[in-house]
Amino acid sequence: MNTRVALAVATTIFFMWGFLTCLNDILIPHLKAVFDLTYARAMLVQFTFFGAYFLMSVPASRLVARLGYKNGIVAGLAIAAVGALGFWPAAELRVYEAFLGALFVLATGITVLQVAANPYVALLGPEQTASSRLTLAQALNSLGTAIAPIFGGLLILGNTVKSADEINVLPMAEQLAYRTQEAQSVQGPYVGLAIALVLLAVFVYLFRLPALNETTEQNGGDKHTLMEALRHRHVRFGVLGIFFYVGAEVAVGSVLVNYLSLPNIGGFSEQQATHYVSAYWTMAMIGRFAGSAIMTRFSPRLLLTLFASMNVALLALTMLTQGQVALYSVVAIGLFNSIMFPTIFALSIERLGTLTTKASSLLIMAIVGGALIPVLQGKLADHIGLQPSFILPLLCYGYIIFYGLWGSRPAAGIRQGN
Repeated sequence: MNTRVALAVATTIFFMWGFLTCLNDILIPHLKAVFDLTYARAMLVQFTFFGAYFLMSVPASRLVARLGYKNGIVAGLAIAAVGALGFWPAAELRVYEAFLGALFVLATGITVLQVAANPYVALLGPEQTASSRLTLAQALNSLGTAIAPIFGGLLILGNTVKSADEINVLPMAEQLAYRTQEAQSVQGPYVGLAIALVLLAVFVYLFRLPALNETTEQNGGDKHTLMEALRHRHVRFGVLGIFFYVGAEVAVGSVLVNYLSLPNIGGFSEQQATHYVSAYWTMAMIGRFAGSAIMTRFSPRLLLTLFASMNVALLALTMLTQGQVALYSVVAIGLFNSIMFPTIFALSIERLGTLTTKASSLLIMAIVGGALIPVLQGKLADHIGLQPSFILPLLCYGYIIFYGLWGSRPAAGIRQGN
């Protein structure tokens, strides 16, 4: 099959997992209101979702090494479908922990997709244009994240969510009916997503995608360990780069609805704020389409450093200003997030040969930053306020500057597969 067709098929996977991941930004304020949660407890949504990346990345790597990239993608889609279906019984039980359990299974499927699809796209062509291809694929991921807030806002946040005080004054029977209705508002959207995931799995299975087995252990070569991959300096620093980048991106997106609802920032209703969340992710999509073209002419390391520096400046404005300036600065962060994940990922697997799958597993494991950093920001928000808590993602982007300048450079004399 032509590699362009294979790339087009693979990018549909990026769209779907972007859509599913960004729905968490809508699920958090919804479940926070329904279950009357603190910021820190509401962030358990992201802790559970991204914690699955850490716990399941090694099993996912073994699965992909055994099945190959294509069948690994099909397996990931099927597992994610089971997790999406889990939202039906979770809503019937009306138990917060049941939602978290369904999210864990859903995230396990996406972990398998990440381990299989990211290196697959990077390897579908010359190494020097791997960052450009991954950035293009991630642009489709951003299309999913741009659409998800509007979809979720209409179907999940469509009704006005009552505050805890408003609920408490209702008769007990009305309280129960209200909480049941709000919990069940997620059933339809997630069951629909489960059906879409199954159809996409069938679609991918029917295509004759290039196997690319020479870059996995499926070709009968030597078995490698995670520690072998970690011996390479650019892999070690890249793992930390993914950890801090994903943590910062998820932390900002997770509190965006609540931040834009603050009286001194936008004073929006939750549903109104979702349009700005969509704008945040749309900016990332625009940046990725543009970045895919720009990186064929300019150094990915230079662009990564520049974009991380811009986000440090924008987060400083987000913390120190109010009104329109604060609103537009936080939304603009999405534009400069755009190239970071695919660029860090591609630079981290540079020149690795048959170690690529193991390094990919480590990088996907590092997405656990999306579980830990938002919880830490939630705790900061509970103690010092939501606006000052943005100091944490600001420091994360500071590390990305270091990675772009120095940490991403392979050690001298590195040879493929060593």
